[in-house]
Amino acid sequence: MKNNHRYSMLTTKEIEAKGWILEQLKLQAKGLCGNLHKVWPDVRNSQWIGGDKEGWERVPYWLDGFIPMAYLLGDEELIAVAKKYVEFILSKQENTPDIPYHDGWICPCNTQEEFDNFDEWAVLLICKALIVYYDCSGDERIPNVIYRILKNLKFRLEHTALKSWGQFRWYEGLIAVYWMYDRCEEEWLIELCRLLEFEGADFHKIFYRWRDEKAHDRPNVWRLHTHVVNLAMALKSEAMASRFLAYEGREVDEDEFAEYMLSTLHKYHGTPTGYFTGDECLAGDDPTRGTELCGVVEAMYSYEWLYAITGKEKWVDRLEALAFNALPAGTSDDMWVRQYDQQANQIACIRFPGTHEESPFGSNGYEGNMFGLEPNYGCCTANFGQGWPKLVLSAFMRSETGLASVAHVPSKVILDIKGVKVSVDLDTMYPFRDTLTYTVKTDKPVEFDFEIVIPSTLNSATVDGEAVEVGKKYIISRTWEGETAINVVFDQKVEFVERPRDMYALKRGALLYSLPIKEEWYRREFTEEGIERKFPYCDYDLKPASDWNYAYSDNKVEFEEVDDYTIPFSSKNPPIVAYANMHKINWGCKEGFEGTVPNTVPADRTPISETERVKLLPYGAPKLRMTEMPKGK
Repeated sequence: MKNNHRYSMLTTKEIEAKGWILEQLKLQAKGLCGNLHKVWPDVRNSQWIGGDKEGWERVPYWLDGFIPMAYLLGDEELIAVAKKYVEFILSKQENTPDIPYHDGWICPCNTQEEFDNFDEWAVLLICKALIVYYDCSGDERIPNVIYRILKNLKFRLEHTALKSWGQFRWYEGLIAVYWMYDRCEEEWLIELCRLLEFEGADFHKIFYRWRDEKAHDRPNVWRLHTHVVNLAMALKSEAMASRFLAYEGREVDEDEFAEYMLSTLHKYHGTPTGYFTGDECLAGDDPTRGTELCGVVEAMYSYEWLYAITGKEKWVDRLEALAFNALPAGTSDDMWVRQYDQQANQIACIRFPGTHEESPFGSNGYEGNMFGLEPNYGCCTANFGQGWPKLVLSAFMRSETGLASVAHVPSKVILDIKGVKVSVDLDTMYPFRDTLTYTVKTDKPVEFDFEIVIPSTLNSATVDGEAVEVGKKYIISRTWEGETAINVVFDQKVEFVERPRDMYALKRGALLYSLPIKEEWYRREFTEEGIERKFPYCDYDLKPASDWNYAYSDNKVEFEEVDDYTIPFSSKNPPIVAYANMHKINWGCKEGFEGTVPNTVPADRTPISETERVKLLPYGAPKLRMTEMPKGK
């Protein structure tokens, strides 16, 4: 079964974060992700480490981001925590060779009935987390542990069937199966691929017989096949499956189905960030409907794999769009609290009055857009931490002929190419600035290709003064010797992107811009069901303290770089801002949500004020914002 990846992802042993994204990792480590083992019972007292709290997806979700974060930072205290959790998990793997139904099982179960009905999603997820741990730590026990987990899974699927979440996330299991096959090339792993595909949900059937284009017209109808996180993961399903399908003579286009699936979702449920709504299931294109944070980080992970497998630059554009917009929008500046559902037009984040069914969301409750420890549901609390670390790990990838610069975040890679030590240092403030400087160093002369993905969100670009094609990869083929500097300059495209209902969203390059609304944060400190919320990880109501009922007056926009910025996505002082001509209009709010949820479209677009010069911020910076707005000529 030949590896079909055009690019290979790097590990924390080969790449390090720098600059602004290193600051993001430090914030994450000082915030919720780096402290869940201290403050949240579902991690602190999980059944995974012998406690009595949740023993399914939350600890594996958390480890999947916590481990690479800890190792990228080289933080010995956090690394020790990761090792503590992994050691306990490994110690509980069952060793019963005479009972194959149990031998190799690793997930916590208290009764035989619980074991028999266990949703295998957690099995697939813990394998992913353990592979990340192996890549970071080099722990040589991990391959045998995963070998035995997969053997047990195969036996289990031969006698039962995938259940619930596992059925709709079956392709996630291929990550571990391929990883194992590359080490042992045993035929039973091919059969496990077949079992996963056979028992898993058929997304071809779902999408080529699509009946959910108006899923938002049926509120509070919860479906696994319209669940936003399942769909975010499934974007990579056929690309992942293509390797074993090709082995069986079933050739598929690695890119075609992902593109069809995403274009369908964008058509009916698209957002200005380039993602799609889901609160919790698909929610249409209304800018006041929500997008779940879990789905954002899982879509990013799908795009990383899609580029690695297909080599098509559009997946990098889509990755950067989410990473630079929707990901930072989902957490507070200090990353001590997170949001379940974010909205493009979000004028308040509060605990809505009334019952669960009276929320503005589809199947999420009245806490759906609050910032806090775990409003609405705890999966995002555990899962959001994978976003930034895995983006760093996708900054560079190995190509078949050398090295590729993929996601343009400040970073440094040191690796072996043809037996020669090669380092590449990327110094940049992109997307807040327009220049990238690469410094390539080699111990001795070595020939390889160095690729630079040039985003499609540009008017033009130059490499060492030479104009290059946007939306493509630029390849430098040469013998590298000593130290070489490569200077790249982007001219980022400024555009008002058309949105439904004659509305517009402002973009510059990969960054989306919003009208910031002054935020008043009100703490909610309490204990419920044994879970304490106290500062800095309490829940918050965010209420507007400035006007938000604006429209663009014209197409004129100016951008200003801020040198004394505080943190990259500061809601008060980010590294770049915009100024636009705007005027107030009679916008109005949805019935029953006065002052908290704006109308989908303004009640009246007639100006009710003089034009004024208004400051806009990158979408991921303000936590209250208006993003889709009308525009004059």
